[in-house]
Amino acid sequence: MADDEQPTEGQAFMKDIVGAMDFPAEEELVAASWEENDTFKETLRLSEGRPDFTFYDGPPFATGLPHYGHILAGTIKDAVTRYAHQSGHHVSRRAGWDCHGLPVEYEIDQSLGIKHRDQVLEMGIETYNKHCRSIVTRYSKEWERTIKRLGRWIDFENDYKTMDPWFMESVWWVFKSLVEKNLVYRGYKVMPFSTACATPLSNFEAGLNYKDVQDPAVVVAFPLKDDPEVSLLAWTTTPWTLPSNLALCVNKAFDYVKLRDVKSGKVYYCGADRLVQLYPIMATKKYKPAMKAELMEELGTVKGSELVGLKYEPMFKFFADREQSFVVCEDNYVTNESGTGIVHQSPAFGEDDYRVCLAHGVIAKGEEIPCPVDSNGLFTSEVGEYAGQYVKTADKALCDEIKANGRLVSKDSCTHSYPFCWRSDTPLIYKAVPSWFVGVESIRDKLLKANAETYWVPAFVNEKRFQNWLEGAKDWAVSRNRFWGTPMPMWVSEDGEEMVAVGSIAELKELSGVEVTDLHRESVDHITIPSKQGKGDLKRVEEVFDCWFESGSMPYAQLHYPFENKDKFEKNFPADFIAEGLDQTRGWFYTLTVLGAALFDKPAFKNLIVNGLVLASDGKKMSKRLKNYPDPMKVIDSHGADALRLYLINSPVVRAESLKFKEEGVQATVREVLLPWFNAFRFFVQQARRLEMTCGDRFVPNPEAAAKSTNVMDNWIQATLQGLVQFVHTEMKAYRLYTVVPRLVEFIEQLTNWYVRLNRNRLKGAEGAESATAGLFCMYEVLSTMSVLMAPITPFFSEYTYRHLRECHPDKDGGKDVAEDAPGRASSVHMLMMPEVDESRLDPQAESDMRAMQTVIDLGRSAREKRGISLKTPVKGITVVCKDEGTLKALEKLQGYVKGELNAWEVVLEADEKSWCTLTAEANNKVLGKRLGKALDGVKKALVKLDTAALWPLLEGGTVEVAGHTLSADDLMLKRGFKGDTSVFQAAVSEDGKVMVVLDTRKDEKVLSQKLAREIVSRIQKLRKKSGLQVGETVEVFFQDDTKDGVAGAAVAANAALVADAVRCMPLPASRMPEHAVPLGHERFCACGGDDGKGEEAAADQEPDFTVFLTRPCLSVDHEAMDAKCVAAKVDPAVARQLLASLDYDRVRREGNATTVLTVGEACVTVDLGADYFLDAREALRKRCPEDMKWAL
Repeated sequence: MADDEQPTEGQAFMKDIVGAMDFPAEEELVAASWEENDTFKETLRLSEGRPDFTFYDGPPFATGLPHYGHILAGTIKDAVTRYAHQSGHHVSRRAGWDCHGLPVEYEIDQSLGIKHRDQVLEMGIETYNKHCRSIVTRYSKEWERTIKRLGRWIDFENDYKTMDPWFMESVWWVFKSLVEKNLVYRGYKVMPFSTACATPLSNFEAGLNYKDVQDPAVVVAFPLKDDPEVSLLAWTTTPWTLPSNLALCVNKAFDYVKLRDVKSGKVYYCGADRLVQLYPIMATKKYKPAMKAELMEELGTVKGSELVGLKYEPMFKFFADREQSFVVCEDNYVTNESGTGIVHQSPAFGEDDYRVCLAHGVIAKGEEIPCPVDSNGLFTSEVGEYAGQYVKTADKALCDEIKANGRLVSKDSCTHSYPFCWRSDTPLIYKAVPSWFVGVESIRDKLLKANAETYWVPAFVNEKRFQNWLEGAKDWAVSRNRFWGTPMPMWVSEDGEEMVAVGSIAELKELSGVEVTDLHRESVDHITIPSKQGKGDLKRVEEVFDCWFESGSMPYAQLHYPFENKDKFEKNFPADFIAEGLDQTRGWFYTLTVLGAALFDKPAFKNLIVNGLVLASDGKKMSKRLKNYPDPMKVIDSHGADALRLYLINSPVVRAESLKFKEEGVQATVREVLLPWFNAFRFFVQQARRLEMTCGDRFVPNPEAAAKSTNVMDNWIQATLQGLVQFVHTEMKAYRLYTVVPRLVEFIEQLTNWYVRLNRNRLKGAEGAESATAGLFCMYEVLSTMSVLMAPITPFFSEYTYRHLRECHPDKDGGKDVAEDAPGRASSVHMLMMPEVDESRLDPQAESDMRAMQTVIDLGRSAREKRGISLKTPVKGITVVCKDEGTLKALEKLQGYVKGELNAWEVVLEADEKSWCTLTAEANNKVLGKRLGKALDGVKKALVKLDTAALWPLLEGGTVEVAGHTLSADDLMLKRGFKGDTSVFQAAVSEDGKVMVVLDTRKDEKVLSQKLAREIVSRIQKLRKKSGLQVGETVEVFFQDDTKDGVAGAAVAANAALVADAVRCMPLPASRMPEHAVPLGHERFCACGGDDGKGEEAAADQEPDFTVFLTRPCLSVDHEAMDAKCVAAKVDPAVARQLLASLDYDRVRREGNATTVLTVGEACVTVDLGADYFLDAREALRKRCPEDMKWAL
């Protein structure tokens, strides 16, 4: 059909929407069209020249498949960057991949059976790194497929990888810059150490994965050197550290008891406040002071300071020759909260231990201290028979030896929180290792200053967690004793005195004379740099960078800064926005902040959204091994990506809280949000098509006409929409997705359950074509605006609705005068700019009025439900009791909607609460608890006795005396009740007590008749749907009434106007059905068997007594008139009627032929439309209508 062609009657231009909505299938079609048309790239092209909005995407590892944590963070990133684009920015979204580090090496070690560092060296670093390189992008295609299917737009073609030489070169530049700022040093510190990965971890990495574990808890005795009969008691949960014990530590301010244990007779020193560690019964209710003598004999008390300097016997012989060791030290880190008040010191395996022993001369700075554990957590030959045993495994054998030597005082177990390796999920140990450090402690003030310039959502993550972490930030160990990573660009002389940091490939060539194209270990380890101090050749240190150092460098390295893109980087740094999970507060957020502050004295980002953790449905961590969560792609294939996105970001997880993921929640999102939205959209399309078919004109949206509508519901929904637009802009600029998404969902509910529901008949044309057209203009604007507002959240369905709505937009095929990203001309909703609020159309009063009406309707429904009265059953009247004048005024304007929605014949508005309400009062515990204390109980008892008359003055600002206390309304919780006859009336009261709705539940014949008529209407409408009829498709309806005394037919007759209005034609008795009618469907049911509230369910068990028939419209004959003509013309009337029925009904209706000649053999008969036959059964009835059928006319 040409664009200027008008539809004939019965046709429509707008594409129909047929059948149920398959969200996943439609999403696949949308995604395919985006791919085919390069829609993402098109949006980037269209936005060129706009202000940049800089976004950093934290690089994930592609060695595993994306999980719900990735999907959640990705959805948040996509929503914000889509909004940024649609609010006038150019937003480059570049994908990146973390390629180096423990995750990759650990997987290769597992697959190749590598357990020791020496095995890698035997294999060769080049071969090992080739294995690593082969798996780093193993799942990149799966990631790309999943991310695209989720509707996230990000540039994979222009991605970066941390293993790219140009990326690694920028990492070198970052490190050299830190060296030049004197922020790098080599030190020997006790570090969290992963024995599974054979490398130290940084402090923040150690904090990423804590678990509750059960460890041995032993108390052991250390006999004094000068008095072997007296021992010092120490408690530990790491018996494996006892072979390397070098000291004991007390708190000089604490009291220590010298006691004789009654049971063993041995003499010990133990903290006075920690005797419970020896005698657990002291912590129980059974314990009485008199029992102390049965446990111990107290021999005296000394201060911790008096024990300092005492020498004791070593626990094991391994390091017994150290003269400066095995002495009592003191430090305030010793507490009386656990243990014995005496802590054993093993400086190689404890940070405090190392510090205390160094301070007391037990060890010397730079000396090699006893550390009999290798990088795999195995004891070395220094500890004899324990050599080769894993330290945790050796605990039992060590305890057995200690017991055999008579020094094991007690052995138990304890459950405590313990750090695990975030990669291998194995317990960490603390171990003294040499490492390269960034001096974070010296720049804490810079970190705090930079952090103060950032905006976090939610704020508490920064204020309560990240800020505290920065205030206590430790120097960062950035080196790893591994192979697959960016090599540290530090060349050092053999004596360690001369060091050269290299910051680029060009500088390496200049210093060494060797040019390289790759920077991995196999390419640079052999390169030497001649000494400038006569120290021979400088060699590169063996370590590689911590992969967190690389990801923290990504703002610079992704642009190959400063070697390329210098202006681009400096113009757009810091980033406008980043987003990741809560676990990154000690990960990526931290490393970004450290490097940004250290290099530029700036934060690396301005705005940050932190999401919480997505857990399995039982609240446990999601586990591939346990398979305790559904496959994300299967969830998407079943329910759609929009549903998953909306479920995730409309949950507490966006407020950095945890979410127990349940697939039922995704299903509920489809059922409660997307499906109602779709149904409202489809209803609009159906009614716009109906209007086109009825009027013969193309539906063309008219925003000006929509804005000028005088309909109260149109004005309300448009005012609410403008308020929503204003709210979305305000909250999205503040990055508060957790307020935006619920408000958008709430608006969909307002649109579907209130605007469409209450306007359904009007939009169908019940109030005339002009009113229906105005409503459809309004609905088009609302749906169009919602498609744009929801686009960042539900990109697929927003696109789906926009594309359908675009078909009737006047600018769809706009020429050069219409911008490519203008509504209608734009081929995608994601090209459109967010709507701006029209403040002139904001109407708080209209919204307030509507809320009042909704409250009354909700209360009316509640009252019906309490009484078991279905909405099909009319009630004689409802009374709304409310003293607020504004509310009553609003309800007066809207009471027609209240009547219709509550199926009430009358609505009475009543301001006199005293005539309808009773009052009771309860104490407001929050207010009165503090004020009255114990007297509150007396007040509560007295309140029960107060009647309505005594309480009423409180509502008018007065007070009441209760048990000697003067109370106001603020001190109490006042509750309204119904004063009338509850056998006749049913009441419901709003939560704030300000509105009461009272239903008159009395029934009479008129009520029952209307209820029965509504039941029949419901059956007819369901039969239409069951028969596959579309909106606007004309049928005739007939019924066969077999009810007792014909009550069902009588109900149709008595409520003829209601029935005809609802089903859009007048049902007639089956006796009026034309003999040649084409049946479409029928249903036989029990019309009179349903109880209130149960209806069809109750009727289904009873004998059917009423049948409804649907037929195609067909010609209806006046038998008496036509038979007379046929007899006169000597034509068989039955044959003539059959010939008449064979005529083209649509042509007869369209052309309106008044006369038709029917030829039967040699004879013919002339019959006239409107006299002998008619276009439908009702028209035939008009000519010859008996008195008892006048209702049908």
